[in-house]
Amino acid sequence: MDTKLTKRQQELLDFLHQAHRETGVMPSTREIQAHFGFASQTAAMSHLRALERKGAIKRLAGKARAVIFPEDLEREEIVDIPLYGEIAAGMPQDAGATTGDGFLSIDKTTLGLSGRAKTFALRVRGDSMIDAHICDGDTAVLEFREPRKGDIVAALIDGETTLKRYVMKNGKPYLKAENEDYPDLIPARELVVQGVLVALLRRAA
Repeated sequence: MDTKLTKRQQELLDFLHQAHRETGVMPSTREIQAHFGFASQTAAMSHLRALERKGAIKRLAGKARAVIFPEDLEREEIVDIPLYGEIAAGMPQDAGATTGDGFLSIDKTTLGLSGRAKTFALRVRGDSMIDAHICDGDTAVLEFREPRKGDIVAALIDGETTLKRYVMKNGKPYLKAENEDYPDLIPARELVVQGVLVALLRRAA
């Protein structure tokens, strides 16, 4: 089998590497179509299949954006972390939908995550955590575990989800912003921690 890539196939492979390096997420077929000006997503899929036949990429069945590079298969600590849309780092009502949006291929060892950690990721929207160096557009990697005082958490507060610091006062938890322009959030009814921040990914400038 001829494994030599055509000029366009090499351009697509370079685009996949660049997008994954900058965002941690593989581009969708729609994004590939738009970048290269293909007439349809089917054309983008055809190019991806050609790259797979030539061994330049691997595709995982049943997953969105399910493209990985063969060299990553040799690294045992590479794991796929589900990406669940956006979370507000502003006022809770600013949160976006939390439907599945593909996955991140992440080296757990590099990020210092334990092999048993159950993790997920959310894109950050807003600037209420800017003084904790969490910026709009960052991707927060969170672990399902009980929070400790001072942890940054994704939390459901009175039915709305937000990213804030978990603080205790007089034995009662509340959420604190890391931006003086935003108020503390004290639950009227409920405060449920959905995940604890364990890593942060930032798009390259």
